[in-house]
Amino acid sequence: MSSEEGLVSVGSRPLSDYVLSVVILFNQGVKRVILKGRGGNISKTIAVYNAVKDRLGDAVKLENIEIGSEYFNKKRISYIRIVISK
Repeated sequence: MSSEEGLVSVGSRPLSDYVLSVVILFNQGVKRVILKGRGGNISKTIAVYNAVKDRLGDAVKLENIEIGSEYFNKKRISYIRIVISK
């Protein structure tokens, strides 16, 4: 991850916290933001993207979506990575 990228890991905080984090990163000059959610937070990660898209409109572009699984605490956990740019 370069200095022109930001990472927002979606977890148990309210949706608006993650949307605000993305907006702050873009306002700080970050060009690309990666939204990452695991397990039960996959749908919340998609909701964060949709909320950012609603708030910023055409100023934000969807670059890539990656789904997969990884080992976390000796268990295989599904994840989603959504890469957006401004």
